[in-house]
Amino acid sequence: MKQLCLGLILCVLIPLLAPRVMPAEEEQWHRLFNGRDISGWHAVPASTAADWSVKNGTIVGSGSEDRLSYLVWNNDKLADFEFSLRYRLHGKGNSGIEIRAVRDPSERRPFIGYHADLGHVGIGPHILGAWDFHFVGREEPACRRGTRLTIAADGTCERERISNPLPLSAIHQQGWNHVRIVAQGNRCAFYLNGKLSAAFCDQAAGSTFQAGSIGLQIHDAGTRIEFKDIQLRLITEGKK
Repeated sequence: MKQLCLGLILCVLIPLLAPRVMPAEEEQWHRLFNGRDISGWHAVPASTAADWSVKNGTIVGSGSEDRLSYLVWNNDKLADFEFSLRYRLHGKGNSGIEIRAVRDPSERRPFIGYHADLGHVGIGPHILGAWDFHFVGREEPACRRGTRLTIAADGTCERERISNPLPLSAIHQQGWNHVRIVAQGNRCAFYLNGKLSAAFCDQAAGSTFQAGSIGLQIHDAGTRIEFKDIQLRLITEGKK
């Protein structure tokens, strides 16, 4: 009887004493911003460092000139991933998130790569919620908000409207908005506040960006934007 009671006690205590095992999904997310400083990030070009600061637990980008200013995460070999953040744009402005970015060999701009565009409501579907392409030696097709674009191997493009795409009414002017970007293979999708805004598949022969950096961007003087809750989840082959 004593052995039976001891067994029952152990069955209850062992699970309580055992270390908590985090679910795999929780373990995969990595915070890229500590809320205090920009450790792990750097400005590109370096001369634009004054455009970036941390205030009240957010990264603040303030455009001082009409130029491309980036705050770039230090890992420059990011390939397949899910990226998530919240942003708040004050007034009017043009901003965005560069992914799989690599240095522009033509030196015409800091980076080439894929760019998820952000801006104020009213700036137009070619910016807010759109994909922009920064290429060298190839056409840079339009992928506006509400569009699914396929770039074929020969560079020709096919577009279709996204069913039930992001409506402008879903954007919180002067408030916080959630961005989610999924990059896997030659496909990338851009979500705003839980709604698919734009997506593309880049099949162009030999020109798909396989890996690179992630960078927060300011495009214009006067743009003031805040970022927080910046997270990254690497996608392993066969998983989404």
